[in-house]
Amino acid sequence: MNQLERAFELGKLYCDRGEFDPAVQHLLDASKGYFAEKNFSHYLKCLNLLLRIYAEREQFEEINSTKEKLQDLVLKEGFELNSKTYYTLAVCASYKGQLETAMDYLQKALAIALAADNKEDICHAIFGLAMVYSHPAVGRHSDALKEIYNLQVFFQVYQMPDLQASSLFLNADILKQMKKYDEAIEVLWKAYDIVKETRNVVMSNYLMGGLADAYFEIGDKDMARTYITLAQRSVDGENHKRLGRMVRQLAEKIGGETQTNFDLIFDEPNHSVIEKKLGRIDFKNQFILLDLLRLFVQNQGQIYSKEYLVENVWKQPYDPAIHDNKIYVTIKRLRKLIEPDYEKPKYIFRAKNGYYMNKAARVHFEH
Repeated sequence: MNQLERAFELGKLYCDRGEFDPAVQHLLDASKGYFAEKNFSHYLKCLNLLLRIYAEREQFEEINSTKEKLQDLVLKEGFELNSKTYYTLAVCASYKGQLETAMDYLQKALAIALAADNKEDICHAIFGLAMVYSHPAVGRHSDALKEIYNLQVFFQVYQMPDLQASSLFLNADILKQMKKYDEAIEVLWKAYDIVKETRNVVMSNYLMGGLADAYFEIGDKDMARTYITLAQRSVDGENHKRLGRMVRQLAEKIGGETQTNFDLIFDEPNHSVIEKKLGRIDFKNQFILLDLLRLFVQNQGQIYSKEYLVENVWKQPYDPAIHDNKIYVTIKRLRKLIEPDYEKPKYIFRAKNGYYMNKAARVHFEH
C-alpha cells in the first residue's frame, strides 16, 4: 500500500468512525496526490467522502468549492462523473432543500448505475429517490415505500449494512409522518440489530433520536427522555451539525427533565462539555482549557484574578509580561469553543480584576 492509499484508507476509517477533522485532512492529502498523478477515479472517491462529511457538518461553502473541482474535472480533464458522485451531490442538495436538483442528480445516478449493472450504486440511487420522495415538501410516501421495498430485495442478496440501516431509518421516518408510530418503533428496532453489529456511532445517534421521537408521539415520555438523553451524551455537535441540530430540536420538543434544562454541562468523566445549542464539545488534549473551564463552572460567579489563574491553572509564578497575553489568548480560545455566538459571550465574562462564569447561566457539573 503506497502513501496515497494509506491516506485515503485512514480518511475513510476516520469518516466511518465519525471523526471528521482527521478524516478531512487525510482525504485532502490523498486527493491532491491522486490529482497530481491524474488518477481521477481515486480522486473522485476522495471528493465523494469529503462531500458527505461537508454535508453532515453543513459546510456549504466547502460543498460549493468541491463541486467546482468536479466541474473542472469534467470540463478540463474530460473525466465523466460516476453514479456515486451524482448520488452524493443529490444528498448535499437535499440537505439544502434543493429537491428538484437532488432528483435530477439521482436520475443520472440511477441511469449510470443501471448501465454499468453496479448493484451497490443502484441501491444508493434507489435510496436517494426514496429519501426525496419522503421529504415533507414532496410527500410521495407510497412511492418512497415502494423504493424501500425494492431495496429490501437487494439486501437479501447483497450485504450493505450501513445502507440497510439508513433505509430502515427512512422507513421509520415515513411511518412517523403517516402517524403510524408503533410500526415506526418496530422498524427502528430492526435497524438497531444492524447498528449493534456495525457499531456506527453516528447511526446509533440517529437511531436514539428516532426512538425518542416515536416514543414521545405515542405518549411514553419517560422512554423518549431516556433515548434523547443517550443521544445528547454522545453527539458531537461541532462535528455533526445536522445530527446535533436534530437532537436539540427533539430535546426541546420532548421537554421535561432532560439536559436542555441546562445551558452548559461539564462532563467530567468524558473530558467534554455539552452546550445547549452546540451539543457535545470534546476538549481532546486541551487540558489547560478544560482545567480553566472546570474552575469557572465549579465556582460560578466568582471572579478569578489573572495571578490566581496562572498560579492554579498553569501552575507557574505570575509574570505580567509573559502571562497577560497568554491568558487573553486562552480565554479567547475557550470562548470560541463553548460560546454559540463568540461576539456576544454568555458564559465567560471579564471583570475589572479578572474573569468569571456568568452567574445567570444554567450550569451543571457532572461527576
